[in-house]
Amino acid sequence: MSQGDERGYGGHEPGNRNDDAYSTLGGTRQTRTRLPGGDEGEGYTRRPARNSRSLIMVVGVVVLLIAAIAFANQGGGGGSDGAKEKQSDTAGAGPTAATGTKPVQGKNGTIASGFAHDEQGAQSAAANYAVALGSAEMFDKTKRDGILQATHDPAVVATLQADMAKAYSPGFLANVGLKEDGSTPAGLTFVSRTIPVGTKVTAQDADAATVEVWCTGLVGMAGEGSTKPVTATWFTITEQLKWVGDDWKIESSSQAEGPTPVNGDNRASSADDIAGAVQGYGGFTYAR
Repeated sequence: MSQGDERGYGGHEPGNRNDDAYSTLGGTRQTRTRLPGGDEGEGYTRRPARNSRSLIMVVGVVVLLIAAIAFANQGGGGGSDGAKEKQSDTAGAGPTAATGTKPVQGKNGTIASGFAHDEQGAQSAAANYAVALGSAEMFDKTKRDGILQATHDPAVVATLQADMAKAYSPGFLANVGLKEDGSTPAGLTFVSRTIPVGTKVTAQDADAATVEVWCTGLVGMAGEGSTKPVTATWFTITEQLKWVGDDWKIESSSQAEGPTPVNGDNRASSADDIAGAVQGYGGFTYAR
């Protein structure tokens, strides 16, 4: 990824479509971000080359936060010892298929850890981190702080946690149908899930990698009486990864809309069916 301007997360308040953060994903309404001491808008992007690590911060890592904002505004209805393999000479897409390399075994809380120090490990880390950052647990401050700590370079964590606390304000949580403390009202099930469809390494050297993760996601409130039904979104997350402490960690990330397929003719399930599916089907650890 170039060291110039790149896509980040908008900080606009919801309202007019031109000011809606979700509308800035893709197309010509992309936003750019202002790092502390930088010169762009609000958010969190990959730092340019410079001496001060403090300039790298901050907001835009929550991969479904922008989708959740749009949803809120809807109308009332380190791998093993042998894991350091020779890296590919050419970065790019490859078939999403088993490679024969032993999948990651470690865990940092509920998040996979101990990824291989190679291209495959970077892709697996990016996919697993996308899932964690798009989960419903991000709407609970204690769990969110733990997720950010588990997935990010320690140099950016403290400032990122503080900025996320501001982003997940009581007003924002109320707009998505949650209580002001992030808990779900009785009788309803809050849904926020990210499902990686594929990954692609676009740049890599010994201790850094840029990985794109194409995802679909679910966000909404399931249950009888919900006025914010669960909807599907499609987006691509670009993660700038750094090898830190024998594992891949996110240094910065950005999100763009799509690629989005044509909707099928499947009949929408009831709110109870969706709630039951979310509660009954667990997620995956992603490893190539």
